Amino acid sequence: MTKTRKEERRYWGSVEPPKAKAEFFSAVTAPVAEGSDATVATIRMYGPIDSWGGWWGISTEDVSRVLDALPDTVEQIVLRINSPGGEVWEAMAILNMLAAHRAQVIAVVDGIAASAASFIAASCDETVMSRGSQMMIHSPWAFAIGNAAKMRKQAAFLDTLERSMIEVYSEKAGDKDWATLLADETWLTAEDTVALGLADRVDVVPDAGTATTVGAEEDVLIIIADLEEDDADDEASARAARIHAAAASARAAAPQPPDSTEPGNPANKEELPMSDKFLADVRDRLGITDANAPEETVFAAFEQRIAAPAPAPTAALPEGVVAIEATQLEQMRADAQAGREARDAQLAAARAATVDAAVADGRIAPARRDHWIASLAADPGSAETLAGLQKGLIPVDMVGVTGGVDESSDEDGAYSKLFPTAKAEEA
Repeated sequence: MTKTRKEERRYWGSVEPPKAKAEFFSAVTAPVAEGSDATVATIRMYGPIDSWGGWWGISTEDVSRVLDALPDTVEQIVLRINSPGGEVWEAMAILNMLAAHRAQVIAVVDGIAASAASFIAASCDETVMSRGSQMMIHSPWAFAIGNAAKMRKQAAFLDTLERSMIEVYSEKAGDKDWATLLADETWLTAEDTVALGLADRVDVVPDAGTATTVGAEEDVLIIIADLEEDDADDEASARAARIHAAAASARAAAPQPPDSTEPGNPANKEELPMSDKFLADVRDRLGITDANAPEETVFAAFEQRIAAPAPAPTAALPEGVVAIEATQLEQMRADAQAGREARDAQLAAARAATVDAAVADGRIAPARRDHWIASLAADPGSAETLAGLQKGLIPVDMVGVTGGVDESSDEDGAYSKLFPTAKAEEA
């Protein structure tokens, strides 16, 4: 049978979800060699951290029952972790329960301590990375729906949540650029985790005792006093029975999540009504004018909208070509034309100023002004020729008029002074 995407991506992968919590979360106590009361307990946290509990994951309620049922003689807890993480507040409550317990807690990362599981591991009295294990830290995330103000409020809340996480990491490893490490979703090998300061060493830590197989039909947390057969006595058996009964009773009294017989991740089957504001927004977007239209009408309009054929795709533009609205294109053309005209006027003024300067310092005659302006317009390189003419060749002051001719504009005389040989040959 082909699996759906939801089934393929669920936490348990292709493995059937466990039928009993003890299959991935259990506690085992072991006695000392002489057969007296247990001083070490192992708690296996092999699964996601989730407030639902059950086989959805490990909840604070699950952990509290295990801790409450441990014998008073337990002085050390070996917390073995292989968890992808989960809910932040649930993990915070778990790490604080462990910190408040009378026993010393040693966290042992057997596989992965990711996300929320990472700060449970880092908060214990000692953190040990098993060979080949990893830790991952990242910024918290959440789902949100609403307007811009709602989204900004949600973002501010996530920033606050991240500061709480950084407090836990900083207490273990000191000041780091935690904001960057979290934003980058940092994956750490066992050695990397120790180098960063979130773990104390890489080592192999033995269990408190041998795990006991749990019956498939029992969906309870079971704590087993692992006594050697030769050392078992009536008192030890009675104590184990009391612990078992207490855990079973507490588990039976706990609220159960909704059941599902469907494959994949079970989901809450309770129908949740839409908020009035959300329903009103959907009506507006769908163009429903009846403000009292019920949810059924809104859903029918929504289904009709999504069932409508999608608009035909437009032809793809060649690479480097961008589509633009006609009115915007026309405005851009007008702006470009105005810019060109302004630039032409600016260049014309500059040419006129250059020629006027040459007339003023006697390099050319005033009568040649228009000629030089035209030359500069046709060939901007003419400016070098104009600049190379000797100043003062053409008198710039009025020296009198003879026969109706302005002597100051005697261009032929000026030319003869500049090119005497050429003038002589022409003559």
